[in-house]
Amino acid sequence: MDWKERAIEKVLLATALSSILGLVLITAFILREGLPFIARQGLTEFAFSVEWAPTDEQPRFGILPMIAGSLSVTFGALALGVPLGLGCAVFLTEYAPRRVALFMKPALELLAGIPSVVYGFLGMVILVPWIRQWFGGTGYSILAASIVLSVMILPTIISISMDAIAAVPRSYREGSIALGATNWQTTYMLVLRAARSGIISAIILGMGRAVGETMAVIMVAGNSVALPRSLRDAVRTLTSTIGIEMGYAAGEHQHALFGVGVVLFIMIMILNSIALMASRRKVAGGAT
Repeated sequence: MDWKERAIEKVLLATALSSILGLVLITAFILREGLPFIARQGLTEFAFSVEWAPTDEQPRFGILPMIAGSLSVTFGALALGVPLGLGCAVFLTEYAPRRVALFMKPALELLAGIPSVVYGFLGMVILVPWIRQWFGGTGYSILAASIVLSVMILPTIISISMDAIAAVPRSYREGSIALGATNWQTTYMLVLRAARSGIISAIILGMGRAVGETMAVIMVAGNSVALPRSLRDAVRTLTSTIGIEMGYAAGEHQHALFGVGVVLFIMIMILNSIALMASRRKVAGGAT
């Protein structure tokens, strides 16, 4: 190996480590700013209180409604987006003509390049009035945010799922069909199981996009700091709270928003860990 190859190797290694270093620095900064406030406030009081009034004479910092809002819109988006995205990936990979698949995949991936504010604007103009007319309420609701987020996570789920399904060896399919299975039985019982790890990764990335989305959710969720009771209720998520209030927050209020960031970080880690453990159990169960 000459010096040029060694230099290229070192540069690539430094590039790879820089992303890890960036993550470590961001995590350390958020924890440094947010953990002291959580320690002063008390984790139980901070995470499970329902009153959020940071600008009152006696400020109150309770983020349970925001946690409930984040979880509700995230799982609502996954409930809508995962079946649609996975079905689209299966169709384009297993059943659609090759020309259709070659055209549709780049077209669907273009959805990821649309700014989130555009999704939010379309949700305000089209989706919110429709929900108001057919389901009642103001229209700004968990349902509106879930539908918008489900569309936003589709490119991630479809693209990664298609790659995972396409990576399954063709011999698997041919062997299954030779044994008498139908195309659908081969797809459902064999191909999807073989591609399970990639599909789970797609769902995890889609979930991360849904949890972390801010602008579109601000525009369609209603931003009501109250525990939701139905899909028609307005909610405010953790990211929306940071996005709305960070511009004018100061002092203890600002530290509280960093505490919200810490809780959001922990919540994402927990959701990702649950998804990874579930996928590993399924893989182990399928192997036995």
